[in-house]
Amino acid sequence: MKKAKRILSVALAAALMTMPLAGCNNNGGGSSGDVIKIGGLAPLTGEVAQYGTAVDNAIKMAVEKINEEQGGILGGKKIEYICYDEKGDSSEAVTMYERLLDEGVVALIGDVTSKPCKAVAQKAAADNLPMLTPTGTQEDITDVGENVFRTCFIDPYQGELMATYAKEKLGATSAAILYDNADTYSSGIADAFEAAAKELGMTVTNKEGYQGGSSGSKDFNAQLTKIKANNPDVLMLPVYYSDAALIAVQAQAQGITSTLLGADGWDGVIEKIDASNLSAVANARFCSQYSASSTDPELQAFLKEYKERYGMDANMFAVLGYDSMFIMADAIDRAGSTDAEAIIAALKTTNYKGLTGTTTFDSKRNPVREALITGFEGDSYKFIENFSITTGAEE
Repeated sequence: MKKAKRILSVALAAALMTMPLAGCNNNGGGSSGDVIKIGGLAPLTGEVAQYGTAVDNAIKMAVEKINEEQGGILGGKKIEYICYDEKGDSSEAVTMYERLLDEGVVALIGDVTSKPCKAVAQKAAADNLPMLTPTGTQEDITDVGENVFRTCFIDPYQGELMATYAKEKLGATSAAILYDNADTYSSGIADAFEAAAKELGMTVTNKEGYQGGSSGSKDFNAQLTKIKANNPDVLMLPVYYSDAALIAVQAQAQGITSTLLGADGWDGVIEKIDASNLSAVANARFCSQYSASSTDPELQAFLKEYKERYGMDANMFAVLGYDSMFIMADAIDRAGSTDAEAIIAALKTTNYKGLTGTTTFDSKRNPVREALITGFEGDSYKFIENFSITTGAEE
């Protein structure tokens, strides 16, 4: 009996030595058998949870489609998507990133907002983990390493684009800016818009800031009074949709007739304005990465399925999250392996047609594609036109 037990123990030990260790991150070997692990980071609770939830929801839809309808990647392997809640906090994001490494992910989609994204990107660069942020717009996020890419437009691009649009398409000669000086997204776009407007020969009559955030002011009348006195042709509001809705209504109440302009953070503004006040944005324009009024059948199918599944309309964050998973899966498939260097090399040669159009990456691993100018028609968004500019990074 003792001899039999010794033989069994030896056999069991040998078997354990040959089994893959779950959660072991060994240079891209954390995915084993028929599973490829891709990590996600998003704020699923906290002040900015609506953004993270949208990205996470859409990524889950993309994974399901890739696995069930397209047969997976790398010859039939299934994607296992592991997403952790970082609560919109940079320290928590780094902690959750380390947890994903322990899980054995071969690539990362995230983070969602710029500050946590930058913190995680620095860690991912040190580990050479392929990273694609759907919505981290801060310009220097991709500067940390050749492994870091983004699907969304950067802040300066949007500011420069909307200044050019105001000059070339609206004939504006003067502009004012009202922005959240506590937010890097808002200040980054504001600074770029100001610089571009001046370079284009426009007069910047005002650049007014306010302190945003959950405890920030929701009364913008003091800033709007100063802006109204100078009667600019356009008023640039590089803020997220909640603040944009409040500012638009207050501006109308003050009798401001300037054309309101915004960036992609405006997506969702209609849902934040009472039906009786929708005239406040009737002539407004903002740049975005897709248009809900597009006739593209794939986009419309996604929007319909998203609403049926989650009981709410998809927004820009959802659309970018969906495209991001497909871009990463495509890169892994073209790489032919889960080797980090191979995936990074494949990402650099991306030419993917998704819900936001055809995406390629420039030398700084930022997306190159047209922006969509969106306006409003009653209680709906209205596609106006495609518009693009050439920046130094894209040359």
